[in-house]
Amino acid sequence: MPGMLQTPEYARARLAQGVILYNVNNDINEAVQARMKRQELLYRPDKKFHFVITETALRLRLCAPEVMLAQLDRLVSISTLPNVRVGIIGADAQYVVGPWHGFWLRDNDRVRVETFSAELNLVQVPEIALYSKIFEQFAGMASYGRSARAIITSVMKGLASEAPSDDE
Repeated sequence: MPGMLQTPEYARARLAQGVILYNVNNDINEAVQARMKRQELLYRPDKKFHFVITETALRLRLCAPEVMLAQLDRLVSISTLPNVRVGIIGADAQYVVGPWHGFWLRDNDRVRVETFSAELNLVQVPEIALYSKIFEQFAGMASYGRSARAIITSVMKGLASEAPSDDE
């Protein structure tokens, strides 16, 4: 789930995994605060965003079910913003090129790739062209609008049975 779309609880869960993995200082609160501050850009009408996420990524169990349900609900909400496109590639999609790793295209002048050990910032024209081509292919496979929200809602329905009920 891209950081720009994360709820504070989801971000906290994901950042806690990094603290454990890298055995670093626990500055999760500051990191969550910074991530939430960056999200203010989503509400600026002069900015445009286009996200493509696989349904499979939405189904990964990277946090507690109730945290993931809130995250998916936020994704549905964000998908209705006029300057934000959220595409979901269904689990049954046939890929020509698989989604080997996540990446972010920044204004067609940089590609950011995160690995377990580094953040890569690619700025060479051929690299940007390659990632642009891959992004366009993924974007063409994705569902948008009501169709995307239907996929997200379907994931939420499956996950709801795992979350604690309000009665508990």
